[in-house]
Amino acid sequence: MARILLRFLIALCIVALLTACTAKRSMIVLLPDQDGKTGAIEVQNQGGSLKLDAPNQATEILSAQTPPAPPIVLSEEEIKKRFAETLAATPGAPVHYVLYFLSDSKELTEESKTRLDEVVLSINRIHPAEIAIVGHTDRVGDRKRNFRLGLDRATQVKHLLITRGVDPGMVEVSSHGEDNPLIKTADEVSEPENRRVEIVLR
Repeated sequence: MARILLRFLIALCIVALLTACTAKRSMIVLLPDQDGKTGAIEVQNQGGSLKLDAPNQATEILSAQTPPAPPIVLSEEEIKKRFAETLAATPGAPVHYVLYFLSDSKELTEESKTRLDEVVLSINRIHPAEIAIVGHTDRVGDRKRNFRLGLDRATQVKHLLITRGVDPGMVEVSSHGEDNPLIKTADEVSEPENRRVEIVLR
């Protein structure tokens, strides 16, 4: 049910009101979701109802009393042309990055240092509304200290992004400490993949 509702909302993002003479016409297009799957929606008004269940299938409604028109399938090019403004305003899927740290340190590994420029390129390309940085640690050391270390790591990455021109007002930092490991371990076990920050652009 939740996936159907999600796809319904995606479809509603591509609703355009077109003016013809004195009447307002609405066109509804059903788009695939981020993984390429297409659900189904029922378009209904006082005049009747119609089911859309194929990618890029569309219907027009002339008025509240007129039943939805028989479905047509729009080409990708036509969708981009007709709904350029709406598509540009539709948020894309979040973009994720993971950077890793040296043990008991807020210094990035050499490999992760080289990925910072890739993160900045993505930020400049997609112009996210928010950048969330979450710091994590392994289970070496006590829980309170690891929470602080996770926050230090997130704050350090924020600083590195700002020095590369990222707007500080876009960036939020937080820490999960040792509480959300990628790899579950016993206490006091050093695990490189848990010493990380996760960056989410959305």
